[in-house]
Amino acid sequence: MKNPLTRYIFQNQFLATLLFLLVAWAIIQLREVLVLIFISYILMAALYPTVEFFKKRKVPNTIAVFFTYIITVALLAILVFPLIPFFVSQIQLLFESFPQYINDSAKLLNINIDSNQFKALFAEELASVGKNVFSVTSRVFGGLFSVLTVIVVSFYLMLDYERIKKSVVLIFPKNDQGKALLIIERVQEKIGAWLRGQLILSIFIGGITWIALTLLGLSFALPLALIAGILEIVPTIGPIVSAVPAIIVALSISPTMALVVAGLYLGIQLVENNLLVPKIMQKAVGLNPIIVILMVITGAKIMGIMGALLAIPFASMLIVITRNIKHNN
Repeated sequence: MKNPLTRYIFQNQFLATLLFLLVAWAIIQLREVLVLIFISYILMAALYPTVEFFKKRKVPNTIAVFFTYIITVALLAILVFPLIPFFVSQIQLLFESFPQYINDSAKLLNINIDSNQFKALFAEELASVGKNVFSVTSRVFGGLFSVLTVIVVSFYLMLDYERIKKSVVLIFPKNDQGKALLIIERVQEKIGAWLRGQLILSIFIGGITWIALTLLGLSFALPLALIAGILEIVPTIGPIVSAVPAIIVALSISPTMALVVAGLYLGIQLVENNLLVPKIMQKAVGLNPIIVILMVITGAKIMGIMGALLAIPFASMLIVITRNIKHNN
């Protein structure tokens, strides 16, 4: 049975509306903090199976969390961090050359464009892109402090996850606590599976795109492949957007090359959607393409690129909760 105060609030339409508006206002005011917490939760959800792996082998929880973080940081330090400056310089070089590719493509198609406008546009974008690793990280995460916040918060979420679950469950009536715990665990499982799956898909798409574009002899194969891998995290829209610069670069060579590259990107997507996604993402939530597009547009409108990226896991979380509530009812 509901608490008398809760029942009174929801029976009174004015108070219920006021409560909803207050919650909405609080979310808007605290959105940056909530985004950091949500990113921390996604990171925790992705890494938590490793903690459980150690715990099943009688490793204490605290040590299991430390081991998980040490392994993760070591892998990043060895495989990722040393390559970031090189990747950034390659993408920057592509941006600098892109106006010329647009100009060459336009000449091939007998289209008159003002190349100076494109050069000015790309010069402005280049000025906003960081010239070192710190500035790029700052643009993506909102500063070094935010990155450290995500790392620390996700660490403590992982450390106290079992206790946090039990505390959240206590909010619900006693008869519903078992169902609430099950939903919390399923959300964590699905969100974690989503991030792990997206990382695998991004690496595969980036790698296969780089190999294919290199074999075709296309300039800037590496930065174009990096763009394809990064945008893979945005379903439906990401692969389409990533194909555009590659097709423009190919079009500067010949219309035939542009068709070949377009066919290549389409072929990679067909292989991914029909073979890879069903296997890799089987534990994650499948989203309707229309929902994906609407969520990405909404997220981008609210919080830019970060909002677009976080829209998918947020939608997945809501769908898992909704499905489980309907199933339990």
